[in-house]
Amino acid sequence: MNTFRWIALTALAVAMAVPFTRVVVAADFVDTLSSPAIQSEKAINGMFTGLASAGKRLVAVGQRGHIFYSDDAGVRWHQAQVPVSSDLVAVQFPSPTQGWAVGHDGIVLHSDDSGQTWSPQLDGRQVGQIMLDHYQRQTAQQPDDPASAFLSGEAQRMIDEGADKPFLDVWFSDEKNGYVVGAFNLIFRTEDGGQTWVPLMERTDNPGALNFYGMRAIGDDLFIVGEQGLVLKLDSATQRFVNVPTPYNGSYFGITGSSRAVLVYGLRGNVYRSVDHGTNWDKVELGVSSSITASTVTADGQIILVSQAGHVLVSVDDGASFTQKPQEHLGPAAAAQAVGSGSMVVAGAQGLRQLPYQ
Repeated sequence: MNTFRWIALTALAVAMAVPFTRVVVAADFVDTLSSPAIQSEKAINGMFTGLASAGKRLVAVGQRGHIFYSDDAGVRWHQAQVPVSSDLVAVQFPSPTQGWAVGHDGIVLHSDDSGQTWSPQLDGRQVGQIMLDHYQRQTAQQPDDPASAFLSGEAQRMIDEGADKPFLDVWFSDEKNGYVVGAFNLIFRTEDGGQTWVPLMERTDNPGALNFYGMRAIGDDLFIVGEQGLVLKLDSATQRFVNVPTPYNGSYFGITGSSRAVLVYGLRGNVYRSVDHGTNWDKVELGVSSSITASTVTADGQIILVSQAGHVLVSVDDGASFTQKPQEHLGPAAAAQAVGSGSMVVAGAQGLRQLPYQ
């Protein structure tokens, strides 16, 4: 199994520095889906992997179910009430009050108070059964459809294996309509703010069940990126995520851009740019070989990329070119969010840090 997105990059960095040893530790089992996140002043110094704006508030998610929010652009942070201790990977707010966070164990959390408190809407104990019910109904209606029969079998396998499949990104266009995506072609959609979820695995051009690492709307287009150069775009006519070929076959970790250009970024500093909605792609030369793991767009349209090694690269021409900005050592970065004139917050292994990008 491939490790996932940010955790994969961190594990790779550690593995290069530390000789492999096997350590076996006996410990009592803890059900992270039934154990609330521990309230601790030290949690702010842990690993954070997702950032989002909720109006003027900033919300960060990370390991062990920790969620923090800041009302002063990342100067001071307060810990949220979270009912699970699963590792969280991504967060998004389509409005100032309504937000969603996703992570390991198939968890989907919802907040209706700008990230101060959270409640579960979906978890890995439910995912397999929802899939099984959905695809069995499809098989009954279309008994000659091999895809539904295959996905029914995959659903049963997920039930048997338990709640171990992560969701790795979330995207809502408004307070009702959204998607969560994750490992092994996992993709679910809601049209009622997360009260119900529908699997869409049969609607992706992903026959190898590759991992989905990121999902974003850029302009009028909705993209998914993943491993082995996977880029998909929603076809509004068929409601299918169709393959969008690019020149690179390594993993992409995220998408960014504007209505004028879309950029996909990933391993070894690879960034590709399209100005025709993904039909053609050109490589953007960054001058760095570290994997690009985070991005943000400022209020005035500057595109910022941050690398696994802590490089900060800024574009003022819709991603056609980037300038590297000198920074003190950041360490591996997992997420970034512009917070004001010339400032951003970066999340990663060293916690949450506010820093200038100009």
